[in-house]
Amino acid sequence: MITQTKETQAALTPQAAWDLLKEGNSRFVETNQADRDLLAQVAQTASGQFPFATILSCIDSRVSAELIFDQGVGDIFSARVAGNIVNEDILGSMEFACKLAGTKIIVVLGHTACGAVKGACDDAKMGNLTELLSKIKPAVNAVSEPSEASERTSKNLGFVNTVAEKNVQLTMDNIRTQSPVLKEMEDNGEILIVGGMYDISNGKVSYM
Repeated sequence: MITQTKETQAALTPQAAWDLLKEGNSRFVETNQADRDLLAQVAQTASGQFPFATILSCIDSRVSAELIFDQGVGDIFSARVAGNIVNEDILGSMEFACKLAGTKIIVVLGHTACGAVKGACDDAKMGNLTELLSKIKPAVNAVSEPSEASERTSKNLGFVNTVAEKNVQLTMDNIRTQSPVLKEMEDNGEILIVGGMYDISNGKVSYM
């Protein structure tokens, strides 16, 4: 498997970048990962990096973007925060990744049984986590069913996963509304902004 270069990165379209990620997840699920010399890639990328994708995912230890998309050193920018939400720091990082470093796609990646989403469903409060979970609450409020309060908790995994999907969608909306730089790039066809859900039970990513 090649290490991305300035030339290979420039030749990729946003759709081709998306295809590379889909193919990588298929390899991961089929336990047919690409043969890579990661230490050689360390040496090859020492003088510069040319990633083709930016992935915003949760800090959950089971959701490592490099692994589940079967990518190597220098292939992706990986931004991780509980609940895969955005703030000005993450948006600035994404703007750097796409506008200055040349990535062709942003993937907002949620996952099943997300602990941060569960916390938001339960209205958990603890230190700085309270403010983080407040950014997920709009997704909780946007899911109308079930309406019974007793069913709108972390104990209802179906509800939790529906909220996690809605949170991905709202995060994508926030990227577009809060970053004119990225919105313009998407409108011009320079990048794709897509959403996905990772299933922690089988390793598959489904796309929105």
